Amino acid sequence: MSLIFILLAVIAFIVITTTKYKIHPFLALLLSAFLAAFAYGLPPESIAKTIASGFGGILGYIGLVIVLGTIIGVILEKSGAAITMADSVIDKLGDRYPTLTMSIIGYIVSIPVFCDSGFVILNSLKESLAKRMKTSSVAMSVALATGLYATHTFVPPTPGPIAAAGNLGLESNLGLVIGVGVFVAAVAAIAGMLWANRFKSVEPDGIDSEEHAQELQQDWQELKASYGKLPSTTQAFAPIFVPIVLICFASIANFPSHPVGEGVIKTTIAFLGQPLTALVIGLLLATRLLKSEQKIEEFSQRITQGIIAAAPILLITGAGGAFGAVLKATPLGDYLGTTLSALGVGIFMPFIVSAALKSAQGSSTVALVTTSALVAPLLAQLGLDSEMGRVLTVMAIGAGAMTVSHANDSFFWVVSQFSRMSVGLAYRAQTMATLVQGITAMALVYILSLILL
Repeated sequence: MSLIFILLAVIAFIVITTTKYKIHPFLALLLSAFLAAFAYGLPPESIAKTIASGFGGILGYIGLVIVLGTIIGVILEKSGAAITMADSVIDKLGDRYPTLTMSIIGYIVSIPVFCDSGFVILNSLKESLAKRMKTSSVAMSVALATGLYATHTFVPPTPGPIAAAGNLGLESNLGLVIGVGVFVAAVAAIAGMLWANRFKSVEPDGIDSEEHAQELQQDWQELKASYGKLPSTTQAFAPIFVPIVLICFASIANFPSHPVGEGVIKTTIAFLGQPLTALVIGLLLATRLLKSEQKIEEFSQRITQGIIAAAPILLITGAGGAFGAVLKATPLGDYLGTTLSALGVGIFMPFIVSAALKSAQGSSTVALVTTSALVAPLLAQLGLDSEMGRVLTVMAIGAGAMTVSHANDSFFWVVSQFSRMSVGLAYRAQTMATLVQGITAMALVYILSLILL
């Protein structure tokens, strides 16, 4: 029982230091690794080595993929590709299904672009469509936010799901994670959209709502004009969807049934579909989006911006790997796995831990990284150490990492402030929507576990 008390104390330390004392999650996780190592009685001479190897090990697998994915996202954001993506969805769906349109736009855009940035970019589009389609901007805001949130927590190459997949040993099979993640995220997005529809007759109640709405009527066209010539639909989608297709093809080629044989075709597909190779190809495709006459200088600037954006995620991911390495070196895995198996918690354990961390400290990425590092040593005891078991564990953690977004989450404030919602309305609309999304996604993951495991 003392093993569990130590674990609970360490988790409490992470939550308190990151919420009350505002310590960066990287340092909180690193300190937690040292505390856990000493508390569990690891030999002092091996502690530093265990932590360093855990830190470097996870980044060696997934670090470059995170950086490349982030750089691609920055280029797409700065070039106006997200604008093109949104317009292409509107062209296909028209004005008939306003909340569905916003949900799909968010679902697509958040694969390469962080959900916070995606909402800011698309806010004026959302306001414009709400006015044109005579739909409440509150409903449109929640539909957009939940669409963005769905792929943000489930679908690589978004950094959080990539880091979780790496922690759980899936770095060479991201295609399967993407395939399942796209499906689970779609169901979560639909759940968020249906909740958004409850607010179709509710208007924003924030300060100066009417004045602000009038100011935003023409903003979408002005925003589009500010980007100059926008990229074509093919140019906008290629940098993200070509790598995803390559990764998925490689996963198919590696099936035990050898669907493409075992010769040069399989070797070529497997090489091109390695996440690192696929994202390098995506980055090369993204260079077509560079606009200035000094393309090399602009490219260097975007790389710098991407590295700056990726740095905190890399540090948190590495510290999570260090924390996980310490837990693997302790007897906690056997004890906790046996205990949880007896309770029949199974696939719900990752969800519960992730949801607790998310709700307590606010960051979905931190919840994904920390929970995956914590759960990795327990997979065998939980009956989740198969390939599909690990994939569904990533999905369960992702479901927890969206449950719930409230006042300690920056995304909550982005959505509420840009949508002119009071805090009370934002809790009823946005926070409850993420709760519905998380529970719905977890229910689906549980059903999939009954069928596939």
